[in-house]
Amino acid sequence: MGIAEALRKVQRRIIDAAVRSGRDPADIKLVAVTKTVEPPAIIEAIEAGVLILGENRVQEAQKKVEKIRVTPPAPSLGKVGTTGGVEWHLIGSLQKNKVKPAIELFDLIHSVDSAALAEEINRHAAGTGKKQRVLAQVKLSEEESKHGITENLLMDLLARISALDFLELEGLMTIPPYFEDQERTRPYFRKLRQLKNKAIDEGFTLNELSMGMSNDFEVAIEEGATLVRIGT
Repeated sequence: MGIAEALRKVQRRIIDAAVRSGRDPADIKLVAVTKTVEPPAIIEAIEAGVLILGENRVQEAQKKVEKIRVTPPAPSLGKVGTTGGVEWHLIGSLQKNKVKPAIELFDLIHSVDSAALAEEINRHAAGTGKKQRVLAQVKLSEEESKHGITENLLMDLLARISALDFLELEGLMTIPPYFEDQERTRPYFRKLRQLKNKAIDEGFTLNELSMGMSNDFEVAIEEGATLVRIGT
């Protein structure tokens, strides 16, 4: 199956999940995960209609963004991001020593999980004059491999981020445990939506919920996802 056909099938599933849950499909954005994907395939995906690319690592994104700049894809009809025709999102964890290049590369950082990291992003963003869009990553599972702020500390982190002049807080992100049965991820997605609603009640403006990947994005959409991260 070619990239264009695979993209159409995923988009159809996104639409079906949205309609099934009484949502407008236009409210859900596909983040095409490009981990381990080479630039020619990324360019093909952009030409097929992908508007948002998600990378896990800053170093890998640096190489790809440069190559795509040298060989630009066909002009996109979507919003123009930092690198031209598409937006690049950082969906993996961010180390403090990679903050400066991350700000140069990414339109949206999904993985802010501490006040210290937020302050470091703010410091570098101030130096460039860019207002960096961010999501707060929440850890809702007990898995050691998962990153994120814990539920009981989330509101404090949101307040700290909101107080920084060069950060734009847009929403929340989470990564649940992997289950073969996607229904088992539903409680994690529902919890993140509830935390978003609680934060809104406390005065924060949050529009985005980044949750759901290739194996469980339909359940995530049913529970309120606005950004689904799909690679397979």
